[in-house]
Amino acid sequence: MVTLLLDSTQLEVVLSATERAMSFRKSNIVVPREHIERVQLTDDAWTWLRGVPNPGINLPVAVGAGTWKSAGGNDFVVIRGRKPSVVVDLAGHAEFERLVLTTKHGVALLKALRLDVASEPENVADIVA
Repeated sequence: MVTLLLDSTQLEVVLSATERAMSFRKSNIVVPREHIERVQLTDDAWTWLRGVPNPGINLPVAVGAGTWKSAGGNDFVVIRGRKPSVVVDLAGHAEFERLVLTTKHGVALLKALRLDVASEPENVADIVA
């Protein structure tokens, strides 16, 4: 599962070495807070996928990772199984329209986005604790 770091200016999706390899990414995803339009929790992230992985990996119901290209734009996806996930809709982001991420810290992300947070990045689970 991805690690989500949040500070007063941005959300950073920190990818493990395995997630980087599966998603064909060399760097983490950084999203300025003003580009976050909506955050939704879901128990089945697979229903939120649109388009096809390019580049990425898709083993249905097991793992999905990478960039999903569709007519609606590019989505970044890291999904593992049927675990709790978060869908982050973006507006004006240079690379992605949506993030679909398996994380057990979805509720913490929602709460942390509503709070004034420090200027140093912190794990979203630590912010709301």
